[in-house]
Amino acid sequence: MNNTIIQLILLAAVAIFLILRLKSVLGTRDGFERPPQSPTAEPEADPQKFTVIDGGPDHDIIDHVPEGSSSASALAAMKRLEPSFEVGGFLKGARSAYEMILMAFEKGDLDEVRPFLSAQVYDAFSAAIADRKARGLTVEAEFMGLREMTLDAATIDGSNDAELTVRFVGELVSVSRDAQGNVVEGDPRMPRKQRDIWTFARKMGASDPNWQLVATGG
Repeated sequence: MNNTIIQLILLAAVAIFLILRLKSVLGTRDGFERPPQSPTAEPEADPQKFTVIDGGPDHDIIDHVPEGSSSASALAAMKRLEPSFEVGGFLKGARSAYEMILMAFEKGDLDEVRPFLSAQVYDAFSAAIADRKARGLTVEAEFMGLREMTLDAATIDGSNDAELTVRFVGELVSVSRDAQGNVVEGDPRMPRKQRDIWTFARKMGASDPNWQLVATGG
């Protein structure tokens, strides 16, 4: 056997050794393999760690009142009686009602908001407006916006009569003038904060969807 054949055999042996060595280090690709993930890619979720939550907390409730509170229980009862009721939807309506009722009172004309006032609140507002007129006062008012609104409390009784108490912080310019046009209260250049706590009531499940303002406070 000449030197050339011996060298070829030795080279082949070295090549086979290197191939086997590489396979032991790198492994082999057999069939479909996923491409390597980048270091920033999120790890895939373990299917065994998935859980299905059935009957979990109602965020339409706990986003507005503490979970497990009496108000949360009352709101849940309202929803059972009237599945279409939503706390978020109520508060959206309360926001509009606050501005509308407040400005109607300031301007002394309650006709438009009469359906949204209980008899007691309507009488109290009417008496205050009549007193202003008797003293010859007129009011100029402009609503600047609602700065804060929170659901303070919720209750419901055995007759399905529900009450929702909302805390408002508004901002408005309000000026009272006498018969000669002199400013007797307020500042036409200075907005003031208006803080109110209003309670709205309605019988859940009733055909009339409107809530009525039944109590006011500050």
